[in-house]
Amino acid sequence: MIVFGTDGWRGVIARDFTFDNLALVAQAVANYVKKIDKKSPSVVIGYDTRFMSRDFAEEAARIIASKGIVVNITDGLSSTPLVSYHTKYKSATIGVVITASHNPPKYNGFKLKGKYGGPATPEIVAAVEAELRKIEAKPTTLKLRSMEDYVKARLIRPFESKESYIKYLRKKIDFDAINKAGFKILFDPMHGAGLGMLSKVLSNVTEIHGEYNPSFGEVDHPEPIAECLGPAIEHMKSGKYDVCVATDGDADRVGMIDNEGNFVDSHRIFMLLLKYLREDKKKRGAVVKTVSLTSMVNKYCERNNLELYETPVGFKYTAKLMTEINVIIGGEESGGLGTMLHIPERDGIFNGLLLLEMMAKRGKSLKQMVDELDEEFGSHRYRRRDVHVTEAQKKTILNACAKRPTRLGKYTVARMDTKDGFKFFTEDGSWLLIRASGTEPLIRFYAESNTMHNVNQLLDAGLALK
Repeated sequence: MIVFGTDGWRGVIARDFTFDNLALVAQAVANYVKKIDKKSPSVVIGYDTRFMSRDFAEEAARIIASKGIVVNITDGLSSTPLVSYHTKYKSATIGVVITASHNPPKYNGFKLKGKYGGPATPEIVAAVEAELRKIEAKPTTLKLRSMEDYVKARLIRPFESKESYIKYLRKKIDFDAINKAGFKILFDPMHGAGLGMLSKVLSNVTEIHGEYNPSFGEVDHPEPIAECLGPAIEHMKSGKYDVCVATDGDADRVGMIDNEGNFVDSHRIFMLLLKYLREDKKKRGAVVKTVSLTSMVNKYCERNNLELYETPVGFKYTAKLMTEINVIIGGEESGGLGTMLHIPERDGIFNGLLLLEMMAKRGKSLKQMVDELDEEFGSHRYRRRDVHVTEAQKKTILNACAKRPTRLGKYTVARMDTKDGFKFFTEDGSWLLIRASGTEPLIRFYAESNTMHNVNQLLDAGLALK
């Protein structure tokens, strides 16, 4: 059975993610679209650099077009936020991205985007899954025409996707300020869909891993975290660059490296952009964070009397709030965040540019701004461990969590939150979060404390639960 996780459907290519299964999901999307949009149903489809992503995208386009729905398909590789942008501004009923984001290269996936330009809400996903269950129960044989025939019939419409998006970015970001600052910028798109994007809009950009490579080269998976950015970190240690921007496989997440080769994680990126939007741009509204994001956000919101919403992991929950209330910024630990300056979507390129703008406007290096966070909020250290487990191991650990342990190693548990997984808070404000992955056979352990020694002790205590 095909199941949608926190961010769409993903599976191993040729085992789970097959043309047969893709056909079922594409039919479900088509049926959903026809149900909710009877006047002018349309879909935007894009695809990343993964193996056969274009073929899967074109097959999905043919299936949806066979139902009489207009399909706008990007004219080349496209990031997830680019598809979200066009879904909104082309007034499409829904958007589809063929991508498995930061997963290893053997995976591919199918993301859904709402007409507002962000991740499909849980309600949209549930409605598409309901259509999928009907099709799985009573499959039908599809009679499809060629891609060329659908293009001639104007049911499939390839369109230029990047230049219009870049034109939009120029209205949102002060490129002049960034270029005048004279930063020597290193860009690592990790062989993903962001390749070439920064050099299109900024001067003085050096790009690594900017070639099309479905195996993602020397990294296990294209995720902009320290463990996967070794080559970029070494480049930064050479002293030739002022800052590095890195994006994941579908360019909706961002990681940064300072001029000394120190990786800057998503917690600090979130905090810097929150401060920039609130203090420099004078934006007003609420703040949204997932349960796995730093408690620095809680401290800042409390000190500045900002309303804070905490959601389960998955940007779709953040995006839903961004469409309902006035949100300054919302995001998650994995490197994805959205702001009120943009569509309700994670966008690694946009957020990287916004941080460069902050550096230029404040006249400070990334390292200086990060050091100021420690001065303001005290030491906050964080680590996540992804542990591959069997179903039996997963059950043992999760059952132990459900018993509400009162101690984690040397730490006394002060309270527990079950909004998403099991989050244990200790008496000194440290925390440990344990949750099972929605797409892979693993359990994620997240911890934050004032020292890395304490963080590792919390992670070890979580792994030892029985």
